[in-house]
Amino acid sequence: MTEKTLPQAYVNRRFHSLAGLWLVVFLLEHLITNSQAALYIGDWGQGFVNAVNSLHDLPYLQAIEILFLGFPILFHAVLGIKYIFTSKSNVFEKSKQKPSLSKYPRNHAFSWQRLTSWILLAGLILHIVQMRFMDYPISVKGGIGHKYYMVRVDMDPGLYRVASRLQAHLYNEQQVQKEKENLLIHGQKADASITYDPQTASQAQESMLNELLTEYVAKLSKKELKPNQVIAVSQSFGVATLLSVRQIFKSPLMIALYTVFVIAACYHAFNGLWSAMIAWGVTLTARSQVVMRWIAIAFTIGLTLLGLAAIWLTSLVNLR
Repeated sequence: MTEKTLPQAYVNRRFHSLAGLWLVVFLLEHLITNSQAALYIGDWGQGFVNAVNSLHDLPYLQAIEILFLGFPILFHAVLGIKYIFTSKSNVFEKSKQKPSLSKYPRNHAFSWQRLTSWILLAGLILHIVQMRFMDYPISVKGGIGHKYYMVRVDMDPGLYRVASRLQAHLYNEQQVQKEKENLLIHGQKADASITYDPQTASQAQESMLNELLTEYVAKLSKKELKPNQVIAVSQSFGVATLLSVRQIFKSPLMIALYTVFVIAACYHAFNGLWSAMIAWGVTLTARSQVVMRWIAIAFTIGLTLLGLAAIWLTSLVNLR
């Protein structure tokens, strides 16, 4: 009796589907978290700050991100690119030998799934580069049990009001220079009103305190400032991230790009969810597929609205 084995293509499809399902869960969490920067109007994004801080404080965070986000995204993307090049769209008439089937909605959905794949590939690369490298808060030790987080932001009429509500300090070029002078003049003494609270300063040894101050000023000076820019400093990673998000969504170009990115992500995720339910044998009857289609549509619309709220309302309404 010969041993039966599953075809490799079948196995790849199933793992590709599983990775996609996991990324749907992540998209739900990500956009719900981001929406709190805008929809908790009057709360100054505190829901977003709390959620981001909870995630940032997870033990072994980098390992979690690589194992549970990096690998699934990479695996799903690599196989997805392969499927893009091996599948053919049939909603546009190209020749009489290859007729179009544009009257079938699922054929259009299939084509849009492939198109949004390219949008997501480009968008994910740009999003990761921006949020994990270009605009990721710089961290520096701030005494015993304390850290400070710094981001560079452009000045606008509401920034000082927002920073005050979020308990973040703003440094312009002159104030950064003043911190340097304080370090040189006072040597091993801290300016507690700007950098460290008095209790922490009194507990730290002088040599250690001077080392911490030196690192603080070095990090503060690391980001070159334009005339209209300041450095926002907070003891909360979530606050620094929120100010960075606010900065991004002040740009009309970023608003437009992220709008397209969010719409593509939500469509791709829940159209893929609809297909996955069939592939895994959950919705095999025509009625169950219709029900699942409406569920997918509802989630697509709902999550898209949450994502667009974060993009359009963070700077324009909640943190203006």
